[in-house]
Amino acid sequence: MHPEFAPIAFISAFSLFLALPWHWRARNVATLSIIAWLFVTNIIYAVDAIIWSDSVAIVGLTWCDITVKLIIGGNFALPAACLCVCLHLEQVSSVRTVQVTAMDKRRRQIFEACMCFGLPMIFMALHYVVQGHRFDIIEDYGCRPSTYYSIPGIFIVWVPPLVMATASLILAGLALRHFIRRRITFAAHLSANHSALTTSRYLRLLLMSVLQMIWSIAITIFTLWSTSVSIPIRPYTSWAVVHSNFSRVDQFTTLFTPQVVLATRVGIWWMVPASTFAFVAFFAFGNDAMTEYKKGFRWIRTTVLRLPRSSSSNGKTGPEASKFPGAISLASFDVKAAATPPSPATAKREEAAYDTQSIASSSVGPALSYHTHPEDRFDFEPETPSSYAPTTLSTPAHAPMPPPGDLQFSPPRSRNLTGDVLRPYTYPSLDASHHAIGLAV
Repeated sequence: MHPEFAPIAFISAFSLFLALPWHWRARNVATLSIIAWLFVTNIIYAVDAIIWSDSVAIVGLTWCDITVKLIIGGNFALPAACLCVCLHLEQVSSVRTVQVTAMDKRRRQIFEACMCFGLPMIFMALHYVVQGHRFDIIEDYGCRPSTYYSIPGIFIVWVPPLVMATASLILAGLALRHFIRRRITFAAHLSANHSALTTSRYLRLLLMSVLQMIWSIAITIFTLWSTSVSIPIRPYTSWAVVHSNFSRVDQFTTLFTPQVVLATRVGIWWMVPASTFAFVAFFAFGNDAMTEYKKGFRWIRTTVLRLPRSSSSNGKTGPEASKFPGAISLASFDVKAAATPPSPATAKREEAAYDTQSIASSSVGPALSYHTHPEDRFDFEPETPSSYAPTTLSTPAHAPMPPPGDLQFSPPRSRNLTGDVLRPYTYPSLDASHHAIGLAV
């Protein structure tokens, strides 16, 4: 009895959604196929563990007919997907490809789709050649595919995954060699090839593929060895002999099963959840995944819970951020430039302007702003307070803001509606802190 099978399978299945968003946006068919096949296989394992817990009842025949073929396809899909990943990584890191175009990416997606979905379907159909009967029902495990253990069965069921896993390891070694040779300029090399990969993603994909293939080779060899020990190789004489009494369903209870076979079944069952957890561990805790989590939490907060956005979302903090969303803070200016006192000539001009205009300063109003457009720098011409009108003062819209290092204390002159030049507004202090405040307004 294994009550842990169903919860573990469900957890491993749904944990794959943590790694899904980035791969979906990148349109990486190989990694998406890994997620799809692992999810389907985990769901099958979980449902079977629930239905056939302490039971070998012959139920759900249609379910078993479908799922045993999907299990066969999954055994081929994972090595094929890792082979595609390693092939792509080797091509990207090599110097054979100067630039990857949209057509090249499209061709690669079609090739990966054929390898990750088309090839497993072919072997699902070929499995019928060595399928001695309908399927087996194993206590606590559910329905499993049956294979007529023979030379054709070995070459159809066990040899192709081993070949693809070995080829994946060879390509992974070549990709790692390219990375070591270009480790200093590798990020620039990926950017030059217009690849969506970064160095971190490259290494994670590479290490994930190597780990998956080592695990797959070990399990496949172990399964082949255990099958050879328990079942002798049978001669494949004719189609009629192999498929005689094809509709039967064999049942295997735990009570009459040798201990070594039970241990083998447990190890084979854990292959899929372990592969899933390894895949999730490589992609669910990186910077890409953390960014996706933040976006998801922000969407839940603003859309589902209808909570206001935090002030940190627009880069401002404190009560002033909500009152003045477009305000310019002192931090946006060069503090050194703002605190530098004006030149002697500028200071003398300011004192002269202030002395001649202090009488009428209260009639102009304080709501004036500074800018440094050349056309708006004032000339010191004597004016009288009678030339001012209580009109709204404005600043030309075309006046650009100079770089922070070039800011100088240069008050503008404003114009009334009739075009008369009004007295320039000057700040009544030459203190450096006042200059900084005036520049930040």
